[in-house]
Amino acid sequence: MGLPHLRLVLPAVLGLVLGQPATAAADGNEAAFRETYRELVETDTTLAHGSCTLAAQKVAARLRAAGFPEDRLIPFAAPDHPQEGGLVAIWPGTSASARPLLLLAHIDVVEARRADWTRDPFTLVEEGGYFYGRGTLDDKAMAAVFVDAMAGFARTRARPKRTIKLALTCGEETNGAFNGAQWLAENKRELIDAAFALNEGGGGKTDGKPVAAGGRVLTQGIEVGEKTFASFRIETRNRGGHSSAPRPDNAIYQLAHALDRVEGYTFPVEFTDTTRVYFRTVGKARGDALGKAMVALAQDPADRDALWTVDTDAFLHANIRTTCVATMIDGGHAPKALPQRAGATVNCRIFPGHGVEEIGKTLERVIGDPEVAVTALGPLRPTPPPPPLDASVIDPARRLVARYFPGVPLVPSMANGYTDATFLMAAGIPTYGVPGFWADPDGNGVHGLNERIEVRALMTGRAFLDDLIRAYAF
Repeated sequence: MGLPHLRLVLPAVLGLVLGQPATAAADGNEAAFRETYRELVETDTTLAHGSCTLAAQKVAARLRAAGFPEDRLIPFAAPDHPQEGGLVAIWPGTSASARPLLLLAHIDVVEARRADWTRDPFTLVEEGGYFYGRGTLDDKAMAAVFVDAMAGFARTRARPKRTIKLALTCGEETNGAFNGAQWLAENKRELIDAAFALNEGGGGKTDGKPVAAGGRVLTQGIEVGEKTFASFRIETRNRGGHSSAPRPDNAIYQLAHALDRVEGYTFPVEFTDTTRVYFRTVGKARGDALGKAMVALAQDPADRDALWTVDTDAFLHANIRTTCVATMIDGGHAPKALPQRAGATVNCRIFPGHGVEEIGKTLERVIGDPEVAVTALGPLRPTPPPPPLDASVIDPARRLVARYFPGVPLVPSMANGYTDATFLMAAGIPTYGVPGFWADPDGNGVHGLNERIEVRALMTGRAFLDDLIRAYAF
């Protein structure tokens, strides 16, 4: 998953005088960080032909060389998934009462075909103020920064109050494959036990110009909660027959009627503490008709006029409810035969606090036809409640945003997508998507072609996240 959707602040904040991000101070370890980053990006960790295990081994070697004790480097891999391994690294704290801080980053990446890319996706290229390559932003930037921070603690023999744990995992990008974060949460919970965790999902957006060329970072977000997802198979069956003798009962028509009812159903409006703050903050910053509607709806979810306006924006429409949408369809077995079967996949993004079974029953009720089968497709993800808007987590991040990004607001948000935070939160570890990096409005090619991150975004994010870890742990 990439950075959160924070474009809604743009119309209002463009009129403010925003300082550019503070330039990260040069340090003697930048070359080592760049080499760690390069090695991660250039190690293919796709599911089809890469190896997260190899990437984790390379990281372990770097931490070992920095002075990390061998017994605090714990590689892991499930027996049936030898190439999808990961690494847990633990730097001890001095306080017996302060619970650990967990740093989570996935090191697997989405598939990338060389023939489709302008540059080799598995060669780190620095060009025009950007780093290009698969995983440069999602999520090897954060992984490299966390590894760099842990190596720094080892080099300096740092003595934080909290124990600091790093978990590098595989499988976030591929639903249905082995997921390292899930495996740790379910099988090695003690290794990752923590007061809270820092993860991807936060970050900022620019005005569309590279910051190095005079562009501005307009927002920084901290993710506090996310939706989860489930796909359902909607299927009809029929005895079929010869197409020369059509009958009223027809599997394809029956499926079409069912999907029409799904299309016509809108789930009710809901807010979490985070989304309520988001709507108020962003709405007030906008000040236009949509912004005023956001503020009004956060105040009164039954305000129909405000809801009508908010629902004109696809992101906001999805941010206040569960959504279900048809994504795939199939049916029939021969051009001259009545269909014996028709089916569709309906993908639901589930608002926190609701379970997969509950959403399936809602679909059955909406369809209202007992002959239409609704079946949840596995594997099913947990649907945990969001973490709290904890001042001890939010306030240090807000202070650092003010220092690194003068005039830029820190906006708590809930993701309409999902990350591996789902598994940690289900295991009782509050997990937050941290600010620091930024992306362009086009998404920087995450999951697509020519993925990139601005060099200054990476270097500023590195300094920011190192300071954030220290604010929480020291």
